[in-house]
Amino acid sequence: QLQLVESGGGLVQPGESLRLSCAASGVTLAGYAIGWFRQAPGQEREGIVCVSAEHGPSYYAPSTRDRVTISRDNAQNTVYLQIDNLKPGDTADYYCAMRNYYCSETPHEYHYWGQGTQVTVSS
Repeated sequence: QLQLVESGGGLVQPGESLRLSCAASGVTLAGYAIGWFRQAPGQEREGIVCVSAEHGPSYYAPSTRDRVTISRDNAQNTVYLQIDNLKPGDTADYYCAMRNYYCSETPHEYHYWGQGTQVTVSS
């Protein structure tokens, strides 16, 4: 059974960093595009960044573009999202998602989703 599981969220102070993980089971992530999204309360789901099987990262949200790093560890079947210099506006549920081949900024173009991990940035 295909499953994506996010982890690594939590409560952090402004200026700190987090590394979120998206671990897969039932599928090999290496051949797919993996996107990271976030959704704050009352807001639409927003694309942050995506990495495809054959291309470098595609960055979406201008507010995070200079503060995020996406990486994949094919041996661990995991994709990571590092967010630096976290701000209160980064508070949201963070999701990873998978689709065939190419990245997309549009959430509904992704076929599989994890359950999300919550990130709260507060002093």
